Amino acid sequence: MPSHHLDTQVVVVGAGPVGLMLAGELRLGGADVIVLESRQAPTTESRASTLHARTMEILDSRGLLEKFGTPPNEPRGHFGGIPLDLTLPSPYPGQWKVPQTRTEEVLQEWALSLGADLRRGHEVRALTVEDDHVEVEAAGPGGPVRLRALCVVGCDGENSAVRRLTGTAFPGTDAGRELIRADVDGIDVPNRRFERLEKGLAIAARRDDGVTRVMVHEFGRPAGARTGEPEFDELCAVWRRVTGEDISGGTPLWINSFGDASRQVERYRDGRVLFAGDAAHQQMPIGGQALNLGLQDAVNLGWKLAVQVGRKASDGLLDSYHEERHMIGRRVLTNIKAQAMLLLGGPEVEAVRAVVGEVAGHRPAREHLAGMVSGLDVRYDVGEGPSPLLGARLPHTDLVTPDGAVSTTALLRTGHGLLLDLRDDPEQHAALAESTGPWLDRVTVTAARASGTDLDEAGLVLVRPDGHVAWTGPRTDGLRTALERWFGLTRAAASAGTTAGASAGTSADHGRNSMSRLEGKTALVTGSSRGMGRATALRLARDGALVAVHYTSSKEAAEETVATIEKEGGRAFAIRAELGVPGDVHELFLGLEEGLKERTGSTTLDILVNNAGVMGGVAVEETTPEAFDRLFAVNARAPFFIIQRALKNLPNGGRIVNISSGLTRCANPSEIAYAMTKGAVEQLALHFAKLLGPRNITINSVAPGITRNGTPVFDIPEAVEQMSALSAFNRVGEPEDIADVVAFLASDEARWITGSFVDASGGTLLG
Repeated sequence: MPSHHLDTQVVVVGAGPVGLMLAGELRLGGADVIVLESRQAPTTESRASTLHARTMEILDSRGLLEKFGTPPNEPRGHFGGIPLDLTLPSPYPGQWKVPQTRTEEVLQEWALSLGADLRRGHEVRALTVEDDHVEVEAAGPGGPVRLRALCVVGCDGENSAVRRLTGTAFPGTDAGRELIRADVDGIDVPNRRFERLEKGLAIAARRDDGVTRVMVHEFGRPAGARTGEPEFDELCAVWRRVTGEDISGGTPLWINSFGDASRQVERYRDGRVLFAGDAAHQQMPIGGQALNLGLQDAVNLGWKLAVQVGRKASDGLLDSYHEERHMIGRRVLTNIKAQAMLLLGGPEVEAVRAVVGEVAGHRPAREHLAGMVSGLDVRYDVGEGPSPLLGARLPHTDLVTPDGAVSTTALLRTGHGLLLDLRDDPEQHAALAESTGPWLDRVTVTAARASGTDLDEAGLVLVRPDGHVAWTGPRTDGLRTALERWFGLTRAAASAGTTAGASAGTSADHGRNSMSRLEGKTALVTGSSRGMGRATALRLARDGALVAVHYTSSKEAAEETVATIEKEGGRAFAIRAELGVPGDVHELFLGLEEGLKERTGSTTLDILVNNAGVMGGVAVEETTPEAFDRLFAVNARAPFFIIQRALKNLPNGGRIVNISSGLTRCANPSEIAYAMTKGAVEQLALHFAKLLGPRNITINSVAPGITRNGTPVFDIPEAVEQMSALSAFNRVGEPEDIADVVAFLASDEARWITGSFVDASGGTLLG
């Protein structure tokens, strides 16, 4: 689509647990996302309160479990009200009781921390699908809002506005029976776990805070056609008829009903429109399966959609979301139908209940039912192969890596794919890292040992971001095909328009053509209207990047830099912001994001070069506090807060380069304050490198020496001769010398360098 129309890459409609989970997954994959939610505030009703083992594993794989504390765990669940032991091999067997309010709170905090844009009080009113984009119109607090995006995902529940506005069919059956449920304060009734009485089914569970959740179904009572939620009086009447107890003196915190309706959209993906959670499937929330099913939809979809909108996907990657999750959804709906019959049926189902209860006592049957309810048995069709790991979730295993012991779950926390090298051969591992170079922004390669585990002797194991094994093999035969299928094309292949499986070169030649080494990347170079900044902007543009040329005062110089880049066939735009003053970073990123959106449809920034700075040149005794503060504001404070702000825009695998100075290693009494600021800049690389390593973002310091910068001293031959003598090469540095070093650090070839001080002084610091 015309890139200047885009407001974001993906619009997610619905900020329940599924929509928030999807937003976080999209941001982990580097996609821009706006979440629209009709509610003004998060829900206060904890209707869904069960997290199953597979969902707990997924939350652990995103580093979120510690946010939940230690929720109550119950190893026994049920199948249609018949007790069922849910314990299976997993670090989190059974079911875990977490209020929906807390689940939403944790997922919202996570998604927002990753840079998702959540807009509450926005009710979607219209949706138009064009050939190259979608348009979403919503009524917002300040009036109508119109957004354009590449895709829209309906995560807005069983009454989905996205489904209604797109005319998407929702085939299935209406509810014939229902349960009425509520959280009620101030009542004292016995706890009941699926108690079948003469006239119906009653469930009651009293919480530590004194609130009791009650659920009731009256045998033979049809669901009827409801236009709203039931009244408390109705609940009390049904409860009294079934149990003989009076709960009318209690205070309902909330009340609703759910029936045994069963529906599923025919396609989870219809071009640019996708569905997840209850917008894709409606089912009775028996045993908490509905919420867990939706969250797992989101985790399956998120990384695939992020690769797709990033224009790196291979053919069929996004379609695999429908192929995999529609099948799983249909299977869950089938087991819930069976459970609804067992749970809500009257005396006529007692014989069936007896048989199912007997069969469930046998280990194979119990494990089959437990795997289905917990989601632990999900296996996707990822292709043929002899390994039993293929398509299944990666077993939770403690591995030994060069950095120490780590669990397989922890290795997935970046949201990247994972390539485990279990061969214990350093030479082979080095070759593997080299050959997978084009995918290192999407796949983490880890050497490990897994002795005595299910992974022992597995060789190589390729794991998708959702934790499912995509490929295994003793050697690399077939690995490239699997990487292209599940993680998209290399940048070279994508820019050449090739499809999955086509030859796109190897990592050995990847990037040697400087015209394409940064193809598809975006870069910001501060202070790039002249000098080293200008040379860096020109070099990055020649390597294929779209460059934002930042300036403070010289608009003409910045525009001339942009014109030079465009004349050479590159792409650039100028942005102005004065650094070192209040609001500087905000102004800088307003211009940056506007320019990026206009040209790419996204605000993704792949490369940040902090080059802007001011010199001191003042003797110590003449340095004023105001001059000192100005030096630190521009040279040290601004880069820190620019990096802080850029983390919302930088995808995994991004690059940060800070320009320091050789004066942090070589004394000059006239530049003490200036050297102090550059010493601070070098600390940014050291400490941010540790913070950003899990995201494969590198950050390094480049220290130029005496470099021609346009000042009058370089017009004096005698002065240049004296300065040249300080270099091992007997010359002064040129801006292009520094630009080439920066370009290297911004490329894939420098992926293994981070937190480093790079001496680019031409040997001046050798002594």
